[in-house]
Amino acid sequence: MAFLRRVVFFYVDGFRAMTLGRTLWAIVLLKLFIMFAVLRLFFFPDLLAGKSAPQQAACVLEQLTGI
Repeated sequence: MAFLRRVVFFYVDGFRAMTLGRTLWAIVLLKLFIMFAVLRLFFFPDLLAGKSAPQQAACVLEQLTGI
């Protein structure tokens, strides 16, 4: 337990002392948000929205098997 506490404090102190690193982490988080939230809206439409459960199952089967 003491080892885990030392590891946590090591990282907490490291992030607290960052100056340039905070800016870089902000850029990384912004890029992840853009990739997963914004691009998903435009390039990955929800094909199963508005379909009943049997229709969803048929659509998934069709996409997986190509039948």
